[in-house]
Amino acid sequence: MKESSMARDGEIPAIFNPRRVRAPSVVVTGDSPNGPFGGFTPSGTGSSAPPQITHSDSVTSSQPDASDHTTALMQSSGGCQTPTPTTDHAATCIGSTTRPPRSRLRSCRDSCCSSSAQKIYFGICVTLLVTATWVGATHCIKFLYLTHNSYATLPIITRSMVGEAIANSSSFIRTRDSLTFSAVGFNAPFFASWFCTNFSIFFFPIYLLGRVAMKKCEAPGEILGDVLRGFRDRGFTVGRFLNRCLTFCILWLITTYLYALSLRALLATDVMALFATNVACVYLLSWVILHEQFVGVRIVAVILCDTGVALLAYMDGITGTPTLGGVVLAALAAAGYAVFKVMFKKVMGDPPVGEIAFTFSFLGFMNAALLWPVCIGLYLSGTEVMPWEIMPWIILLMASVLLLMFHLLTQFSTAITYNVFVTLGLITSVPVSAALDATLYGAEFDGMKLAGIILIGVGFFLVMLPDNWPDYITRLLRLNV
Repeated sequence: MKESSMARDGEIPAIFNPRRVRAPSVVVTGDSPNGPFGGFTPSGTGSSAPPQITHSDSVTSSQPDASDHTTALMQSSGGCQTPTPTTDHAATCIGSTTRPPRSRLRSCRDSCCSSSAQKIYFGICVTLLVTATWVGATHCIKFLYLTHNSYATLPIITRSMVGEAIANSSSFIRTRDSLTFSAVGFNAPFFASWFCTNFSIFFFPIYLLGRVAMKKCEAPGEILGDVLRGFRDRGFTVGRFLNRCLTFCILWLITTYLYALSLRALLATDVMALFATNVACVYLLSWVILHEQFVGVRIVAVILCDTGVALLAYMDGITGTPTLGGVVLAALAAAGYAVFKVMFKKVMGDPPVGEIAFTFSFLGFMNAALLWPVCIGLYLSGTEVMPWEIMPWIILLMASVLLLMFHLLTQFSTAITYNVFVTLGLITSVPVSAALDATLYGAEFDGMKLAGIILIGVGFFLVMLPDNWPDYITRLLRLNV
């Protein structure tokens, strides 16, 4: 027992340990019942008796006495220790390891209130908020094509009429047994994308308000100066920064446009499930461009996501249906978002939150200042239909605000929680959207559609596995054994 206890403490017996300090053989002690000079009676003035001289072991620092050895043996045998003069009069069981209720509650409270637990609590809230904003924004954009003022519901429409509906720039929604469309309705996905992207201007003002509210001593000018100095220290010149922001702005707008365009042909649930495959694209691009670690299970996840996309593409056949085109547009939107994320990390690295907010605000400013002529050109050419008398401004504003909240959560929540909770909101929004589609539009999810969504979900969770996931499985197996 002695050797095992030393091995646990990382020590070597005293005979092999030169750092041990040996106690002297003779120790002068002043311990007596009446104080340091007790144990004698003074016989006269100024007289004193010498202090007591006791003998002690020469290696007390390294060798325990017999009582310690007896206690160790009793601990190993699970017995109870008998009372000694230096212990309580009641016998205490040394082999018992039960903690008092008060210490148990204290340890439970400490574990529940630790920083890791707080991050998990914040992460759950962030996942719920990301799910709500993403579902709300997508369904608002979908509802833009379903303006009630210009909508006519036909009981049964054959698939041969779908191509004619698309050619006439009509908005439509596909359900299981019927197709609903209108020839004169809102059909301007690029304008909707441009309008929603303009709200990115509010990134930096919201960040400023948060910083000023948290630290009232800081002025907005000082915060802006710190952000600009950060860009300068990272080697960004004015020309380089404008060039990068213009590239990000175009890529962001194209991604949003493809996403909104796919909602014309597909249900919101289908588009959201397809957009969730961006995590697989992000991993592939990060492996190639950012040289991240290769994980074999993530390649399996990419294959599962691709299989799910293929099932959704052919769930309604090949000819006479807009489903294939809508799936391609949604998959391209997912790929564009993955390219944006990877290129942003490649160019910007891991900047502070202030620099991210400033970049997104400048991105929205460039979108509003430079790309408005494209909206006017599409409207004048008749490519996009915007009936100003029945323009759904309220729905468009709701979609813009919800998208702004979604992007704020995805960019800023990493400061208070783990990134996995932010990404998890993309897949948790799919069942919520499916419930809304089934309630509002009578959609049914079965066959190839249901299989494709399930495969995409499985692939999503496999991509989210950490790099050292085999170690966690090994630990679980050892605990079970």
